[in-house]
Amino acid sequence: MILLTLFLLYAIALSIALARAGHWARTTPSTGAHHNPYTRILIVGATGGTGRQLVAQALDRGCTVTAFVRNPSRLKVQHPRLRVIQGDVLEYESVKAAMHEQEAVLCALGHKRFLYPTWILSHGTRNILRAMETEGVRRLVCESSIGIGDSAGRLGLYYSLFVIPVILPFYFWDRTRQERLIAASSLEWVIVRPGTLTDGDRRREYHHGLGGGSFLRTVRISRADVADFMLNQLASDTYVGCATSVFW
Repeated sequence: MILLTLFLLYAIALSIALARAGHWARTTPSTGAHHNPYTRILIVGATGGTGRQLVAQALDRGCTVTAFVRNPSRLKVQHPRLRVIQGDVLEYESVKAAMHEQEAVLCALGHKRFLYPTWILSHGTRNILRAMETEGVRRLVCESSIGIGDSAGRLGLYYSLFVIPVILPFYFWDRTRQERLIAASSLEWVIVRPGTLTDGDRRREYHHGLGGGSFLRTVRISRADVADFMLNQLASDTYVGCATSVFW
């Protein structure tokens, strides 16, 4: 009983810490002014689940896409408007080379190194931000996760009391560092915090907004719908300067 109580106190304290660490974004959306969408885009993390959806859907929308990947053989797509650049997000010069002549960046960085501290997300994002500022690229849409800032605790009890404190604490701390770096930049940024990701179909019907989610049930969304929402942010200023949740 004592151990269980201590663990629950730890899980609650972690949620509070993630809430405070990520509590920096604008608290209300803008009026939602739209402009001509960005069409030359760099996709970082293009071989991940969300990244592959971003590539396919961006091409369907008529965008000219540069996919920045560590292993080009993992991207099984060929298209006249797709250019694949091999590089490492932790190496600034390769990021800067890929950033040349882009109009916007979609970042879907992720990894599976959960059991020890890592800085892949934050260090990689620092290189992306630096390259964007050097090359004059203004719009960044970055995938994060519900569970940070005003969405802390809103992935549901199972994630708040087990998955995040036991399996993903280091991952979420690096997500928090990543978000803080983005928020401190001078760019036009949108942070997209999805629920638990699935490989389901694209519905194009989902909830989005600041602080969304559920304290009780596990909220989910398909990677296809996350990609759809992220691409929509290239033609909308509604959530610029905000971290918005998106979930079914």
